[in-house]
Amino acid sequence: MKKIASLPLVYLIQKNSKQEYSINNVKKPQQNTILDIAEALKLSPATISRALNNHPYVKEKTKKDVFEMAAKLGYRRNQMASGLRSNKTNTIGLIVPRISMFFHAEVITAIQNSLHSYGYNLIICQSNDSLDLEMELADTLFSSRVDALIVACTLQTLDCSHFDKLIENGTPVIFYDRVPTGYDKASIVKGDDFNGGYIATKKLIEAGCKKIAHVSGPLTSNLYLDRHAGFLKAMEAHKLAINPDWLFHQELTTGNAERAMRQMFDGDDRPDGIFTDNDTTAIAALEFAKAQQIHVPGQLKIVGYSNDPRTSISSPSITSVEQFPDAVGKKIVNVLIDLLKNNAENLVKTGVFTIPVELISRASTGVNK
Repeated sequence: MKKIASLPLVYLIQKNSKQEYSINNVKKPQQNTILDIAEALKLSPATISRALNNHPYVKEKTKKDVFEMAAKLGYRRNQMASGLRSNKTNTIGLIVPRISMFFHAEVITAIQNSLHSYGYNLIICQSNDSLDLEMELADTLFSSRVDALIVACTLQTLDCSHFDKLIENGTPVIFYDRVPTGYDKASIVKGDDFNGGYIATKKLIEAGCKKIAHVSGPLTSNLYLDRHAGFLKAMEAHKLAINPDWLFHQELTTGNAERAMRQMFDGDDRPDGIFTDNDTTAIAALEFAKAQQIHVPGQLKIVGYSNDPRTSISSPSITSVEQFPDAVGKKIVNVLIDLLKNNAENLVKTGVFTIPVELISRASTGVNK
């Protein structure tokens, strides 16, 4: 076979030892256009375009004929070209730390379902809790001309200036759950994390706990800063001493939870209650207690956060703080649609919207409702 000089766009198909073909000889399937639909129906291309865009001036029968012919011809609308013409793509960008997290998975479902009812599509991106990737995704979605952006920040996001260009371009940005502090250019939808930390700790105190540990996330994140503040307030209100050796600010993984539990229960002075800032840590604490034959709730009471479905089926079931992700998702969309309808006010129309939380009492605190 004859060697071809370096030609990056050449695709070779060997039919036999003497025949070679360039990719230019391989025909692509022809794309049908609005002109093809217009010719088939004997209508003007302008009428076809208006029908495909569901224009109110086009008769319903004409719309029906156009959509049927478009389907028959295999017509595919060029969303990018349409977006360039109208300066609207009907797509919303979403950046989350990890799609696998229960809370975010539920919020995503609520957002997508609500946006669909308004005729918007959702582009979901995962930052993997990496600030560098979050910055890259913000650039990508900006270049993709999304109509708006929804963001739950990484644990490392302290400077949100990488979102400025969207806002300066008139693209609404809404932060939720993990939100920036001191950034007043965007709207915020968040849970009442201070109250969540307070009622979780208060529950342990009311259940008889006097030596309470708190396993929290990094205090660089608003979530854990607020939940820890709620914990401190409840301890202060009930005049209970705080053991600094039982305070942990770390990534809330199973491995970190197990290490924290070993540290707390290594000596004779042990906590009788634990408040954890997520349910993964609460479940790990429960499993550790079982392995060490520490009775829950007799010797140790546990409260988690997020009301992950696993907390209701663990044995014993775990008391947790319900964040109402469905309500969070729907509120995000309500705020977003309001911003999109009032596009001229996007740069100044911001606000903080707080979703209430609720304690769900279960067996891990001695009450099983």
